[in-house]
Amino acid sequence: MKPRATSLGIIMKENKILLEKQNKKHSKGNGIFYRPLGGTIELGERSRDTLVREFKEEIDADIEVKSYLACLENIYQVDGQVGHEITQLYSAGFTEKQLYEVEQFKVTEPGKKSVALWVPLETLWNEEFILYPEGVKEEVRKIVGACEEGERR
Repeated sequence: MKPRATSLGIIMKENKILLEKQNKKHSKGNGIFYRPLGGTIELGERSRDTLVREFKEEIDADIEVKSYLACLENIYQVDGQVGHEITQLYSAGFTEKQLYEVEQFKVTEPGKKSVALWVPLETLWNEEFILYPEGVKEEVRKIVGACEEGERR
């Protein structure tokens, strides 16, 4: 496999984060895991534009990219195959506020069936909760910490 560049978006409401729920083989076994919405950056496409395009394609939602969070590098193995993903991670928000009231989104992608749903942050911190790529939990902790710091001021 060749390295893959991706762009993923973190959308939050209250004490929840929007994540895609998948059920298949992954680097920690076989079964359920979660990941922020987004996808592969196409040649000549900026990562911010990828994020906007992927949300439109996957859940038919328009978003605004709010801020750049981090670059995550994830090297993993599934069935003895090495994968290498470099991810541009952003904070984003829906342009249509009523989308924050939708409990579950059907994710449309060729050859894959999944849903995106609002996951409570306390669930995210559970040791058994599998979230990819590595490093996303730490970035969400930073966002939550910054929000809590702002509330104390």
